[in-house]
Amino acid sequence: MYPYARLAWQMWKARHAPKLGLLDPHLSQHLCLPWDLDPWIELNNGRTLTLYDLGRVPMARRMGLDLVAKANGWGMTVAGNSLRYRKRVVLFDRLDMVSRCIGWDARFFYMEQSMWRGQDCTSHMLLRSAVISKAGMVPPAEVVAAMGQPAESPALPDWVQRWIEADATRLWPPQR
Repeated sequence: MYPYARLAWQMWKARHAPKLGLLDPHLSQHLCLPWDLDPWIELNNGRTLTLYDLGRVPMARRMGLDLVAKANGWGMTVAGNSLRYRKRVVLFDRLDMVSRCIGWDARFFYMEQSMWRGQDCTSHMLLRSAVISKAGMVPPAEVVAAMGQPAESPALPDWVQRWIEADATRLWPPQR
C-alpha cells in the first residue's frame, strides 16, 4: 500500500518551509522502516522509488506547482527514470534526501534525487516527469509560464542529454 501517512507527514513538515524557486533543492529526512524491507533485510528497490516520491511531492508544493496544477486541472506523472544504487540501506537507517529540478525540454521536466546516510550517497536517480491534462501532455514552457517563472530551461548537463539520447534509441513497444 502507498504510504499516505508518510506523505502527509512530509507535506506537514514542508507546510511552513520557504517557497522554492523552480531549480532550488528540497531537503527532506526519511527513515527506513520494517515495511520498507525486502527478504534480504534491506531497503526494497521498489520502496526506494516510493521514498523518492515522498521527496518530490513536497518539493512541488514548495514550488507552487501543486496550486498551478490544481487550478488548470493538470496532473503529474513519472515518464521514466534511471536509478543507481550504491550503498545498502538497512532497518532504521536515517536518510537525507535532496530533490531538485535540473531543467526541461519541449516535453519533460528532468529531476535528480539522491539519498544520503551521513556523507555516503546510497542512491541517485535521474527522473523525467510530465505534466498531463485530459488533452495529453502539457508543454513544460506552458507550465513554467503558469508558475510565473522564466520559460527557458538552463542547459541540461551532458550526462542527462546522453541519457535522453540513449533512451530515444530504445525499442518501443518492446517485443513480447
